[in-house]
Amino acid sequence: MKTFVTLLMLISVFYITSRTAQAQVRLGIQGGLSVPDLTGGNNEISQGYTSRLAPNFGITAEFGVTNNFSIEPQVNFDGQGGQRNGMQPITNFPTGTQVPPGINVYANFKNVSILNYLEIPVLAKYTWGLGGFGLEVNAGPFVGFLLNASEKSSGTSSIYLDKNGGTPVYGPVSLDATTGVTSSIQRVNAGVAGGVGVVLPVSSRGDLSLEVRGLYGLTNVQKYAEDGTSHTGNLIVSLGYSYELL
Repeated sequence: MKTFVTLLMLISVFYITSRTAQAQVRLGIQGGLSVPDLTGGNNEISQGYTSRLAPNFGITAEFGVTNNFSIEPQVNFDGQGGQRNGMQPITNFPTGTQVPPGINVYANFKNVSILNYLEIPVLAKYTWGLGGFGLEVNAGPFVGFLLNASEKSSGTSSIYLDKNGGTPVYGPVSLDATTGVTSSIQRVNAGVAGGVGVVLPVSSRGDLSLEVRGLYGLTNVQKYAEDGTSHTGNLIVSLGYSYELL
């Protein structure tokens, strides 16, 4: 909550600055594809993830400070997470299985970790003209508020005592399931973002933009230490439209 209040104060200061300087104020929308991944991890439960595909979309407000420099706060829906496919530890056991406490068991299946955030980046942006269009670079912090989190598994496999599949103890069993894990994930995530883009004027006040942005979360995703220490990260490709109000 303190981080959120701080961001709102920064946005207010930038808005007042832009009005005082009689610079541009733009509102816009954007949407595109996110390619998230979970990195780091310090145990078998939190390691071995690869990228998945997810949506990213939201609204933007841009407050000009000078002709080339502006501050752009955004409010976005951002799909994060990752996936594993193959032999891996089981954290959600099928009904009827009994596993001794304190040991890991394994199965060959697909598991998708889905983390959805309401994300608020505040970006410093520098734009310059090149022919009939503009180029931009941006960077800044973000704070994300967890909306929901789930693990979606699929496949049929025996359950093994070792990761090489040498000692089956059950199965084969179906591992198709969707399990909510919101309660075991940190509710607030903070990190840094930066990107580059191309801006194309389409009217006297309207612009289209194409942007590629990267984000990295500095907060551990997991709430409990035994679940690991993963961090969010993603590459976003988005198309946007903004309109100059002032």
